Amino acid sequence: MSFTGDAEPACTTVVQPHDVPERSAQAFHDYLAVRARTIDLPQHEVRRLIDGRTIVVTGAAGCIGRALLRELAPYAPRRIIGVGLEEQPDLQALPEVAELPDGVEHITLDIRDADALTALLRTVRCDLVFHLAAQRDPGLAEREVARTVTTNVLGTRNVIDACTAAGTERLVHASTGKALRPYTSDVYAQSKRTGEWLVADAAARSGLTAAAVRFTHVVDNAIVLDRFRTWCRAGEPLRLHGRDTVFYVQSARESAQLLLAAALTPPDGLFRLYALHDLGWPVALYDLALGAVAESGRPARIEVVGPEPGYEKLPYPGVYDPRHSGDVSPLINGLEAPRTVRAPGVPDVDCAVGHAPLTPELRESYAHLAWVCDRSARQDEIRGVFDALAWSLLGHAVATADPASVRRITRLTEPHRPHMSDEHLRIDGLFRKHSGAPTAPDETGASTAPDETGASTAPDETRASTAPDTPDEAGAGRSDDAPDA
Repeated sequence: MSFTGDAEPACTTVVQPHDVPERSAQAFHDYLAVRARTIDLPQHEVRRLIDGRTIVVTGAAGCIGRALLRELAPYAPRRIIGVGLEEQPDLQALPEVAELPDGVEHITLDIRDADALTALLRTVRCDLVFHLAAQRDPGLAEREVARTVTTNVLGTRNVIDACTAAGTERLVHASTGKALRPYTSDVYAQSKRTGEWLVADAAARSGLTAAAVRFTHVVDNAIVLDRFRTWCRAGEPLRLHGRDTVFYVQSARESAQLLLAAALTPPDGLFRLYALHDLGWPVALYDLALGAVAESGRPARIEVVGPEPGYEKLPYPGVYDPRHSGDVSPLINGLEAPRTVRAPGVPDVDCAVGHAPLTPELRESYAHLAWVCDRSARQDEIRGVFDALAWSLLGHAVATADPASVRRITRLTEPHRPHMSDEHLRIDGLFRKHSGAPTAPDETGASTAPDETGASTAPDETRASTAPDTPDEAGAGRSDDAPDA
């Protein structure tokens, strides 16, 4: 992870270009080569879905959004409409746009404007929405909680409601690999996971055929590498979150093709979550920094300064179920793995099938969050209500998960308990509660722990304010692709 703050470096190394190990140089080369990766799609099925249809892409000006426009072109859609905050996106980054049938239309629109979004989908008679728009900077999310929640959570709800009101047949929601965490206090990652729950609930209740995809660090939009190269040219130190940080990567074209694969999800009322099955070996951030130094031909100082807000230091040790690890995508967690299969007709993609619908109490919690966001500008109040919802969603996820997986995860985490943070102990307490293992009285979340239905047991006044004020996996600002809103 790279870092742009002012913290004092914990470790500093001066690297000469000729001293970069061959292994690191090869890792750097392999990282760049990922840009050429693609996946195989069932061409006939995709054409049957897209041909002659009206497609709306929110966040179309982003890296993956532009790649998606390129992938859509050969399938002859009737109209492609890009939606975003930009008055007019810079399409020079994608010259192929000019070759699209009938061109690509652009509408300046904020997905937080529910009425305008619904009016658009109704007017154009949209058949399929790819929802990529989001606030994607983890560090910014910690400073601007309201903006992140209203865009990533309530904006996603607006997209769902607009699809339902306009009679749109299908919705594909772009999420993040960070959302594999059952719970996190990081606002960005939790906002995307919360959005997944909304889409899953819509699939179960509204008749909308809805799916989600998880992306990891997109090499084509490698802000972390851009920063390394900029710092090398300027003679500035390369600042990292950690020397041992590793992260998975994928290409923009793979990401766009993954969206098309998810659009093929069957119209059976089941939510499906899609991710690339084989992401290759994870990339070591330190190797990436060394490769940038070798490429520049100039000596550079590498400083390890620790993570900044918005980037989890250590994951909960029960994220994965060892029975399934290695058999499914690393972007699928241990609760999702038992219901994961290879996507029909797309062998490069894994698909987690089914998702428990939200309880009435959880839907009420979403409504309460929207009410607070609409009436309060206080970041701490919004964060508190959002965090209470996140804990309730965790309780619901564990309560409705495969019991055998919950028990295995509990056994896996047992040796780690003496060293867990308070947050991880609270997460673990919920797993142990539903596995039948003994828990300490305060490990299931004290007054704000979710009950069996996933509803928060906190009193109303606590729900109103319970807390003080990749790049996706690699952490260098905006590594994900879509623009805000």
